[in-house]
Amino acid sequence: MKLSLQQRAYLAGFLDADGSIYVQAKKNQTYKFGYQIAPYIVFYQSSKSNLFQEVYKLIGFGHVRMRKDGVTEYIIGKKEDILNFIDIISPYLILKKKQIMILKQILKQKELVKNEEDFETILQLCNSFQDLNYSKKRKIRTLCP
Repeated sequence: MKLSLQQRAYLAGFLDADGSIYVQAKKNQTYKFGYQIAPYIVFYQSSKSNLFQEVYKLIGFGHVRMRKDGVTEYIIGKKEDILNFIDIISPYLILKKKQIMILKQILKQKELVKNEEDFETILQLCNSFQDLNYSKKRKIRTLCP
């Protein structure tokens, strides 16, 4: 993906203003520790807008989801795409720099998990998003008592 500095800064500003960076730990018994770690970068716009067609032309990956409440989401959820996108826009982020740093940490840590204690570290990092994002203050129950 070749983007000009102006396009990179635009996407970073768009994410800072109308985007979200988060990681969900979804209960899933088919995974080793009972949770699936699912990272996302999401942009939001009114469904009346056609902006995401232009964004897709710039980025070239991700997908669009139209919600029933009149909001359209542009979602980047694949690890490789997330890392690629982070590399391109992170120097230009202002408001969501901490979220990007945590997300990168989670993706790196995910590769190193060998035991419950390692996985617990990822769950704690996931919980740290609640202090940085406008969330419903959900906490992921930890594995360790």
